[in-house]
Amino acid sequence: MKIVVLEGSPNKNGSSNLLATEFIRGAKENGHSVQVVDAAHGDIRPCTGCIHCGYEGPCVQKDDVSRIRQVILEADMLVFVTPLYYYGMSAQLKTLIDRFCAFNSSIQRKRMKSALLSVAWNDDAWTFEALEIHYKTLVRYLNFTDKGMVLGTGCGTVDMTRRSKFPKLAYELGRTLS
Repeated sequence: MKIVVLEGSPNKNGSSNLLATEFIRGAKENGHSVQVVDAAHGDIRPCTGCIHCGYEGPCVQKDDVSRIRQVILEADMLVFVTPLYYYGMSAQLKTLIDRFCAFNSSIQRKRMKSALLSVAWNDDAWTFEALEIHYKTLVRYLNFTDKGMVLGTGCGTVDMTRRSKFPKLAYELGRTLS
């Protein structure tokens, strides 16, 4: 299976990317190919809502999304990776997802698999509720099959995350994908 990991953390060496690294290690051990898209550091401009694309054509903006679009459309699975920022995904990842507008139908027809990896400082029972709802809505709208979520509470620093159970859970998610 060809997996594309969409990293949305502005901190390249942060906790959410640590989970991504472990997921990737497990997925590769399981024989899958993995490509990382760094949504946080690419040239990805916000959707203007001009609808020039007609929801399926090329976007008028000339940035990294035209290349990312091809990577996504060649994938069998997308993995969304984000730190929890004010109870939602990072703006960087959301900006990329908003640009899916120009190729929604192509994504929907593929019936890809997906997963979500995220971390948060706090560990209240409700910490990830809003992000989970948003992710599940994307899964439903884009005709994805959810393969799992690793939602790391109490992961305020990389050291806290390393000592938690969440890197192992991310690794296991990757290692057991079918």
